[in-house]
Amino acid sequence: MIIEYIDGQLLKRMIIEGAQSLENNKQVVNALNVFPVPDGDTGTNMSLTMQSAVKEVKSKTTESLEEIANSLANGSLMGARGNSGVILSQLFRGFAKGAKDKEKLNVQDFANVLKLGADTAYKAVMKPVEGTILTVARESAEEALKIAEKETNLVTFLEKVIEAAEQSLKRTPEMLKVLKDAGVVDSGGKGLLYFYIGALAGLTGNVTAVDDIPTVEITHQQEDNLEDIQFSYCTEFIINGPQVDTEKLKSKLIDLGDSLLVVGNETVVKVHIHTNHPGKAMEHALAVGYLSDIKIENMKLQHRPHEDSGDVIEKQKVTKPYGVITVTMGEGLTKIFKDLGVDYVIEGGQTMNPSTEDFIKAIESIDAETIFILPNNSNIIMAANQAKELASKTIRVVPSKSVPQGITAMLSFNPEATGEENEEQMKEALKNVKTGQITYAVRDTSFNDIIINKDDILGIGDGAIQAAGKSVEEVSLELLNNIVTEDDEIITLLYGQEVNEEEATALMEKIEEAFPQCDIEIYYGGQPLYYYIFSVE
Repeated sequence: MIIEYIDGQLLKRMIIEGAQSLENNKQVVNALNVFPVPDGDTGTNMSLTMQSAVKEVKSKTTESLEEIANSLANGSLMGARGNSGVILSQLFRGFAKGAKDKEKLNVQDFANVLKLGADTAYKAVMKPVEGTILTVARESAEEALKIAEKETNLVTFLEKVIEAAEQSLKRTPEMLKVLKDAGVVDSGGKGLLYFYIGALAGLTGNVTAVDDIPTVEITHQQEDNLEDIQFSYCTEFIINGPQVDTEKLKSKLIDLGDSLLVVGNETVVKVHIHTNHPGKAMEHALAVGYLSDIKIENMKLQHRPHEDSGDVIEKQKVTKPYGVITVTMGEGLTKIFKDLGVDYVIEGGQTMNPSTEDFIKAIESIDAETIFILPNNSNIIMAANQAKELASKTIRVVPSKSVPQGITAMLSFNPEATGEENEEQMKEALKNVKTGQITYAVRDTSFNDIIINKDDILGIGDGAIQAAGKSVEEVSLELLNNIVTEDDEIITLLYGQEVNEEEATALMEKIEEAFPQCDIEIYYGGQPLYYYIFSVE
């Protein structure tokens, strides 16, 4: 089969098939988690990111290649989950830049947009690490440029790009020792390879029956209150124009309400705002282009569907100086964070990373001048920072990598201090706590000379497997022996949903015997998959 050009319709099919390939193989990608623990989620994150992209692409009736590429970029941007999802969205952002002003792509064009996508993703990561999805994207794109010098058939070209991506993926364990020790290739790179394979199927027409993939919802712990709605109309629309200045438009809209979001490029921009004057918002938009996909909803009527219509007397509320968003799983942990003053708890974490859009929704719901975000997971920090860039409010991301770090950060929060002082104090507090976790292995492997069998109990201390065995109690004590020093004063146990209070109390007593110099505290966390989370300070 010979195909020399990709138009908008063909690109849409390639995107949909690429997403389907990821969805079909997400568990294979999940299983490549470096640690053999039951919460590998790279495949799930990448698939959910693509679901958001596909939803945006399918919502467009246009066959313009440029607009479809922009939809891919914008949809993946808002739906990005985890580091792999954020990087995927940046690959598509670069792709969309390269597709600007193009009606179709030939082999040379396609190679160029792949390279631009890889370059954009590298720039988005503060400290790029080789042996990851970044490497697979870059090396396959560099090879694509070489292939394009001799090849004009896009089918053959993409087959060779996939071969290059496969070879790059096989080399990832040589670049990252942690992959080699675990006996796996990089999971994000594998996910990207599955997307490429699906895109090739879309290109050749060898497609599967694609149904809408069911969306997985991230929930939160906050009740909506009718009295808290200051701006009544949730207003959304798309602006199509020859050259839209997004920053200038944002400056005109920002005083009309809150929850402002302006996402897109110079020609296609999506606007979301909560306002009492949707007409004025659209007037500003009409000055720079024509509108489509207009949606205006009265949020007060949505909250009171059975009330008679009539004038509603709004209750003005005072914007508070600070708000806090955190991410965790387990009713006990949620209660702990709420008691510490957190406004909005996104129910998620290691097993389900929230998307950029989940953070945006959380930000929109809090009427505060400055909002702090505690991700409590290293794989969530990038999505939090991406939301920070999109939000119209002042956002400060405190890069907490565990629940104990998040709790410690909240304990150091001072409502009388400035935002900058609080951010500095909270970041400093992260250094004063060590995290231990007890879970189980999902496969046979070895790590740092520790032989691990499937279903063994694992003790993880500050990001490394430090103990393995058959007993939760024995592994817990071995882990604590490895991470507790003579300078530590407090050990806190947070027991999960698989542990009862009697078992937790018995372990606490053993820890008191082993570490008499430390104060021991115990709380119900209710977290899944992890029998215990330890905080050592």
